Amino acid sequence: MSFSLETLEYGRLLELVSRNAQTPMGEERFAGLRPFKNSHELERALAVVSETIVLNEEKQVSWSFSGLADPADAVAILNIRNATLEPNLLLEVTRVCSQALFTRSLIQPEKDFVPTLWSVVENIPPALLGVLEKINKKLLPGGEIDDSASPELARLRREISAQRARLTRSLESVMRASGDAIQDAIVTVRNDRFVIPVKFDFRGKVGGVAHGFSSSGATVFVEPLEAIEANNELQNLKGKEEREIVRILFELTEELREQLPAIGAAVEAVTELDFIKAKVAFARSFKAIVPDISDRGTLELTDARHPLLEEHLRGEDSDREVVPGSFKLTQDRSVMIISGANAGGKTVVLKTAGLISLMAISGLPVPAKAARIPFYRSVLADIGDHQSLSANLSTFSSHMSNIAEMMRECVAPSLVLLDEAGTGTDPEEGSALGVAIVDHFRRNCGAQVIASTHYRGLKIYAANDEGVVNASVEFDEKTLQPTYRLLLGLAGASSGIQIASRFGILPEVIDEARSNLDISAQDAEAYLLKLQCESKLAEDLRIALEEEREATAMKYAGLEVEAIKKEKARQKEFEHALADTVESFDRQSKAFIDSIEDKALKNKLDKERSARKAELNRALVTKVGAAKSEPGTPAATGFRPAEPTYPEAVSGDPSEIAVGSKVITSFGNVGTIEKIDKDTAEVLVGSIRMRERLADLRLTHSVPGAVATGQSASANKSAQSAAGSLSKPIDSPDAPVELNLLGHTTAEAEYELDRFIDEAYMASLPRIRIIHGFGTGALKNYVHHFLKNHDLVERFAFAPPNQGGNGATIAEMKL
Repeated sequence: MSFSLETLEYGRLLELVSRNAQTPMGEERFAGLRPFKNSHELERALAVVSETIVLNEEKQVSWSFSGLADPADAVAILNIRNATLEPNLLLEVTRVCSQALFTRSLIQPEKDFVPTLWSVVENIPPALLGVLEKINKKLLPGGEIDDSASPELARLRREISAQRARLTRSLESVMRASGDAIQDAIVTVRNDRFVIPVKFDFRGKVGGVAHGFSSSGATVFVEPLEAIEANNELQNLKGKEEREIVRILFELTEELREQLPAIGAAVEAVTELDFIKAKVAFARSFKAIVPDISDRGTLELTDARHPLLEEHLRGEDSDREVVPGSFKLTQDRSVMIISGANAGGKTVVLKTAGLISLMAISGLPVPAKAARIPFYRSVLADIGDHQSLSANLSTFSSHMSNIAEMMRECVAPSLVLLDEAGTGTDPEEGSALGVAIVDHFRRNCGAQVIASTHYRGLKIYAANDEGVVNASVEFDEKTLQPTYRLLLGLAGASSGIQIASRFGILPEVIDEARSNLDISAQDAEAYLLKLQCESKLAEDLRIALEEEREATAMKYAGLEVEAIKKEKARQKEFEHALADTVESFDRQSKAFIDSIEDKALKNKLDKERSARKAELNRALVTKVGAAKSEPGTPAATGFRPAEPTYPEAVSGDPSEIAVGSKVITSFGNVGTIEKIDKDTAEVLVGSIRMRERLADLRLTHSVPGAVATGQSASANKSAQSAAGSLSKPIDSPDAPVELNLLGHTTAEAEYELDRFIDEAYMASLPRIRIIHGFGTGALKNYVHHFLKNHDLVERFAFAPPNQGGNGATIAEMKL
């Protein structure tokens, strides 16, 4: 395996990512990071980053290791028999192990949700916690030994304190007796002995041992004869204290030494977790994503950005942003030739593709909206001028020497990047050589090749070969400025004369150059510029039409929601009016019957009143039910679980599904296939687009007799596309078991969700399903908050993968 790490500035990238590491161990991991050689190890490295991102966003679980030191020295001492750790090293080991155990406790409840991440901390034994607690009880945060570390230490420190007090009182008594001979009436310490300050002129008045002079020489520090024995006793006690401290530290060190394998697992886990967290922090800072490693040899980048260039622009505090690029190389179309203006961004495209590929196969997130990258065994680049006077290499010879070495080291699958292929020699020969070099890497090495060029021969090669993608960087002819956009499908003009003019070449020189330019070259240049302009106009028109289509769809969806709201309000008002009428009839008839004195007649009329009231209630139910089921009304678009007339699945063979097919999704919605990408399809359901695996889709046809049930095919379709509206007759014994909230705001969802749960409870349904989708997560979080605080819900959780996964929630009702 061979990689052009230096050419693609891989080292600078690692420095950039490692800034997010919080521990020296994490930074060291980045310094030694290289592309993986084993695909399983790469998949695990990417999986653990994905799981950490999901754990942070969905479960709000994260960790921090700020302030941790590298315990490598402490671990090395633990490996030496009978060696004792200093208090600060004991604390370093304890802090690292404590953080490892704490993080393990955070991840353990979610271990089924993040199995790969759990494997990082799984081997840390919880029994290690007992040893750490013992050390923390005996060591203070500053590294001092606590008095309670042992009974003997506590006793010695009490005796030391008492001895100091006695010694201080004795010296104070001497100072009072010495009168004017004392400089300051303060007991002080010199050479670890308690002394008193005596004036130099009176040094003979106080008998004892002198322990030095003040800086001015005016004071002599004297240890009086009365204090010598007491000072000796104090020193003896301090010696015993030190020996007891050494014994305690050795005991604690031995206990850690017995846990050496567990400590090693904890240090490795903290290193790995800090390494992972730094990757996640980089992903957030640069809006990076975890790439897909393609097993079909497809290199596809969508809105990819060069991270070092983006960091550079951030450092300038300017408004400029990196212009993202998108392209796709497959096994059938494995070469891309990029042409266009000088300083237009061709080399940036090459470096972006190369560095992002290296990042992906090193287990790092990449700055792009989407990325599929093969597991390359070599990424080789010939970029820049490698000429060397000492090595007797010209520009051309240095390129050829580097490319020859690349040919020897190229191992498929490989990505080869060639900047200005064949440059530095006669244009005719350089063009022919460039085509031959590109074709050699493509056919003989099986490599994917991205090459930049100004040579017409390479442009023609790209235009005539179906296996080659023709691309160019855009150049604005009006402003004479590059836009740095990558355009696929057409070659670009070099615009060398225009670029020279922009950089200040004299006008007369520019005019002379234009007059010397070959007519055919001018025509070719003009034609390429015309193609670029037409391509740009077509792209602008496509974007405008797309925006208009989206605006129309949003407007239609808004009108539909508004109509449903108005219909619901009208229906509710109608129901209240009918209920008030029945209530008024009941009150008036009851008042009239109460005024009758004949009991027999009164009883007869009361029975008649009850019968009439029941008849009115039945009529009310019939009227409301008929109004709701009327085809063409907004209420008729509600979801009905009883006797549905949705299309039936007629085929489970994905090979029969094509663009335009009507299918049933895994959520039960009916939609139309708009796009198929390998084993994944884009399905339009109402005004919502969703991606589904082909294996989860089923072809449909309309159910015979659908019209006979009172709903037309168009009514069925509108019933499917309604975003969760519920409509069922009053007192109906049936209740829906599923609520679709896709497309709803939280405010709209509250009414539907409350009504849905009440009806499910009244129907004694044991469990219900709410479809909220993925999206930004706001609707999902609101649904979970609503269910958590609802009196009728026992418990809830995400649906199984075959029932919507994290896009739906199953709730169990209290019965």
